[in-house]
Amino acid sequence: MSGYDDLADRLEAVVADLDERSFDLLREAVREGRGRPADDKRLLQARRAIDKAIHLLRDDRHAPSDDLD
Repeated sequence: MSGYDDLADRLEAVVADLDERSFDLLREAVREGRGRPADDKRLLQARRAIDKAIHLLRDDRHAPSDDLD
């Protein structure tokens, strides 16, 4: 377990919020007979960036070292 799990947990909550908004946009577009909204692409890009940050924060190889030598 890395020292950044609390941050990764918070970012996972943001990912859930992004997913919810994306699904809302897509449902609305389908209901109105439109194609994929442009904002959905932006939300997906943001989600991917946050997923990468979560991975980095949870990866013990990137955890800060106690050795300062």
